[in-house]
Order: sequence, then C-alpha cells, then structure tokens
Amino acid sequence: MKRGESPQRGKRTGFTTGACAAAAARAAITSLRNGTVPQQVAVLLPNGAVVTFAVAEGSCTPTTARCVVIKDAGDDPDCTHGARLTAVVQRLPDPIGAVMLRGGEGVGVVTRPGLGTPVGEPAINPTPRANILENIRAAAGTILEQAGLEVTLSIPGGEELARRTLNARLGITGGLSILGTTGIVYPYSTAAYKEAVRQSVHAAAAMGLPAVVLTTGRRTERFARGILVDLPESAFIQMGDFVGAALESVAATGMPQVIVAAMAGKLAKIGQGVANTHAHKVPLDMERVAYLAATVGAGAAELEQIRTGITVRHAADILAKKGLTPVFYQRLVSDVITALYQRLPPSTRLEVLAFDAEGLLLAHIKAPTP
Repeated sequence: MKRGESPQRGKRTGFTTGACAAAAARAAITSLRNGTVPQQVAVLLPNGAVVTFAVAEGSCTPTTARCVVIKDAGDDPDCTHGARLTAVVQRLPDPIGAVMLRGGEGVGVVTRPGLGTPVGEPAINPTPRANILENIRAAAGTILEQAGLEVTLSIPGGEELARRTLNARLGITGGLSILGTTGIVYPYSTAAYKEAVRQSVHAAAAMGLPAVVLTTGRRTERFARGILVDLPESAFIQMGDFVGAALESVAATGMPQVIVAAMAGKLAKIGQGVANTHAHKVPLDMERVAYLAATVGAGAAELEQIRTGITVRHAADILAKKGLTPVFYQRLVSDVITALYQRLPPSTRLEVLAFDAEGLLLAHIKAPTP
C-alpha cells in the first residue's frame, strides 16, 4: 500500500472481546505493579501474535487498579464495536499466587450446560479465559509471589448490547460473552456469530434434545416453528450463512436428527456444497439450477432462460408454465440432502424444508432412515 492510502473499506481487521479484555487486564496489572497507568500495552493474543492496544483510561492505588480498552472490530459489523472492556484488579493477601477471574457489569452468566463454561460462571469462553490469565501472569511480575489477585471484567452497557445477540437463547443472561479463538476479527467473518451457532448446537446436545432445526434466519425460523410445533425454542438455531460450522458441530456432538429449513435460493447454494452461503462468498450456480430443471423435464428453451437468470425463484416461474415447479422443488431438496450428507454422519436422521418468501412450504423431504 502506498503512503497516504487508506486500507480498502471492508478489509480492516479488528479484535475480539477476548483480546480487548486481555488488554484491559494486562494494563490494570501493569498499573498495579508500576503505580502508574500506561498509555498503551502489548498483549499476547491466542494466535501467538503480540499486539499493542491503547489504554483509554485508568486509575490505580497501591492495592487496586482499573483500566479500559475500547473494542475496535475493524470493518466487521459487530454490535460490540466501541464497547468499553474494563478490568479492575485487586491485590489480595491470600491465597498467594492465585488469580481469580470474575465477571462484572455487562458480562453474561452461563445458565445452561454445554457452552464450554460451567453453569453459574461468567460467560468467558475457554480460549479467551486462558489467554487473559496468561497475560495477567506475564504482567504481574513479583506481585504473585507476595499476594493473590482478583480480576473483575465488565462491559458497561453489555446487557443492552446482548439483546442483539443469541445469548438469551443460548442460556447466557445479563450481558455479553467474552469470545475469540484467535484474538482477531476478520471483516464480515462475523466470528462471534459463528461461535454462537456452534455453542447453540453443543448446548442443545447437552440438554439431550432429540433434534436441532437449522434455519437461515428469523423468517425461516418462524416458518419452521409453525410446522415443527412439538420442538422447544432451544432446538431452533439460526445458523445464518454458516452451514459448514453448524454441520461440523452437529457431527461433533452426535446429534441424532437435523432439520434444515431455508428458502430456495439458500438451499440451491447448500446443494452446491458450500460452507458459507453469503452472496459475497460464492455466487449461485445457475448452470447447476438448470441441470436440476433438466432432470425434471424442462426443455431447451426453458433451460436457456434459467441459465441466463440470477435466481431460483425466476427458474421456478419459468418452470411453472409447464407445471414443473412442484417437482423441481422436490428435486432441489433431494439435491440438498445429498450435499448435507457429505458433512454429516450417515446415521444422522435428516429432513429439509423449503419455503418461499411468504412462508409457503414448497417441499419437505425426510431422508430414508439409515
């Protein structure tokens, strides 16, 4: 990049809540050790990189210190961008050498098993927890030879921000989760959302649910819940575009049954075998849509129109003139089932529901029981 140029919009990376919490904690420990608040602090991230964070504010006394690091999510559309990750460190007379990590205002509490953190503990995931403790011990110097430390992490306003996440459905109450497997947020990767999808599947398995319903959004969940009325809310998981992550978690937990509910366009992409169905990641393969149409009897003229189109809905409208739309959707869903079994154990019971934008059920197929 030439001097004076700014990074291309949409490309700038950011930092996870876990990395920012580690930075705030390390800054607070440094303040306690040195008696002055640093302007910046170097932090070891879970991926092994060392990154310098600015300290937005802080204070210290001989026994306590408080520091704030403001989260920069880069160009990722993360609701926690700008959140004030705050750490308060207090020196304790005993137990010498111990570090106790607490959750304060705006940090959620785990209320269900299966999330990787014990019930009743603050929602600090295992990787960031280990990284925060590693940074605390690295910065403590001789303090831990003489005393113990209590470190309380908080996110002012976190309870309000958590309403824009999946935490309530996961069973995390009162605030946000502190997340991050690498410390880095990549633009539009929505790493936190992907992690929430994984946690949702693991939580459903820990609860002993017989099935999970993977939907691509709020509307498809609403449509699916209107049909699958016997399943509890916790069985419904909005996987968004993260098909691969959701199915990997299903396979890892041994969930016995999976129901996928989506609209036809997303299903066509799933049938292509992609792990992420976002439009920026992979285009819809209209040649493949035309192939499916050909297998149900579409003629040359219809196939040419489908190939030059851009949506499955347009293809269905073309096929409607020959009465082929119902059988086309059945063929599409069958294709999706074949693709899904590439990522699932063959023993998994699988069914797929296809909806239109108004909630009309276009096709519903249950794979043969293994």
